[in-house]
Amino acid sequence: MHGELQELGRAVKQAQYRQHRALDSALSAIGTTLAQWDALRAISRSPGASARELAEATFQTGQAFGTLVGRLAAQGLVERRPGHGRRIEHHLTPAGEQVLTVGHKVADEVLAACFSSLSDADRATLLDLLQRLTAGRDT
Repeated sequence: MHGELQELGRAVKQAQYRQHRALDSALSAIGTTLAQWDALRAISRSPGASARELAEATFQTGQAFGTLVGRLAAQGLVERRPGHGRRIEHHLTPAGEQVLTVGHKVADEVLAACFSSLSDADRATLLDLLQRLTAGRDT
């Protein structure tokens, strides 16, 4: 049994690794990285969110996200604004919105290729299984 479970775990990791490599490569052609684009996506989904909230949403440590958002702010893609108390809120700039939009198109093309060997029904089943596997879990 443990061999089958380990094989399953490795297959999931390998699929994720290939997807991330393909996305990072394609996104680099538009001047961004997967980590940066993912941060822009998270900020777009939750405008005004704190760095802690965004770090969780992007599966990063607070320190790693802070470094990343600092780079995005220096590039003029993200704006940090004072919030309630010591809270710093994050918002996309128009340039950040533009990178995000182009990134969505790139990601759609890459992901279509990544999942092209699966039928629509297989993709729906895979999504359902993965959602069931991760439902209600923080990690």
